[in-house]
Amino acid sequence: MSREAILGAIRRGLRRGPLPPDETMALAARLAAHPRHTIPARSRVPHAAQVALFVTRLEAEYGTVARTDRAEAIPGAIADYLAAQNLPPALVMAPHPALRALPWADRPLLTLREGPARAEDAVSLQHGFAGIAETGTLMLPSGPVRPTTLNLLAETAIVVLRTSRIVGAYEEAWDLLRAERGEDGLLPRNVMLVTGPSRSADIESVLELGAHGPRRLHVVLLDDGPAAPD
Repeated sequence: MSREAILGAIRRGLRRGPLPPDETMALAARLAAHPRHTIPARSRVPHAAQVALFVTRLEAEYGTVARTDRAEAIPGAIADYLAAQNLPPALVMAPHPALRALPWADRPLLTLREGPARAEDAVSLQHGFAGIAETGTLMLPSGPVRPTTLNLLAETAIVVLRTSRIVGAYEEAWDLLRAERGEDGLLPRNVMLVTGPSRSADIESVLELGAHGPRRLHVVLLDDGPAAPD
C-alpha cells in the first residue's frame, strides 16, 4: 500500500479529510451563529450586580480587589498594595495606552519598565480586556499592548480593569473579543482566562499558591460607568 493510501486511511479514520457538503454547511452555520448553551442565572443580573458578583467570585478564588472611581488614584492604589504586601516598588508594565496615561509621576518611588516580563521580575502590571462575573475570571488576550508573559512569570500579578468591561457570562466576553479584535477573523493568538492566582492541590490535597504562575493576583477596579470600548 502506498504512503498516500496509508495516510488517507488514517485521515478518514480520524475524520480529518474533507467533510461531506452537508457537514461543511452545518459547521459553517454553527461558526457564524455562535449558539449559546446554558448560561448560569447568577450572571444574568443588572450590571451593578455583575460587578459585585465578579468581586465576590474573584475573592473566593484567593484574589484581592481594590476599587476606585478615579483613574489618577490607580498609581497610589498600586503603591499601597505593594507596601502592604512588603513587595518592592518595582513593576514591569504592559505598554497599554491606558496604563501609560496614568500619573505615575505622583508616585516617584515606583519604578516602571515596559514590555514582556523577565524571570527576575517580581511584580507585573497588566491591562484587563474583560472580566467575567459568573466565575470572577479575567480575559487577557495577547497582543503588542498585552504581553502574555506578564500573566505568567511574576510572583505577583496586578491587573487594572474597568467596571464597564465586566460582563455576565463567558459567551458575552467572547462576543466582546470578536467584535473588537476579530476584524477579518484575526483573533489574538493567545487568550488567557485567569481565575485567581495560580494554585494546585495535587500533592496530598494541600493547596499551594503559585504552583504554575503568580502567587498573588490583585485587581484594581476602575468604576467608569457604562460599557466602553477597550
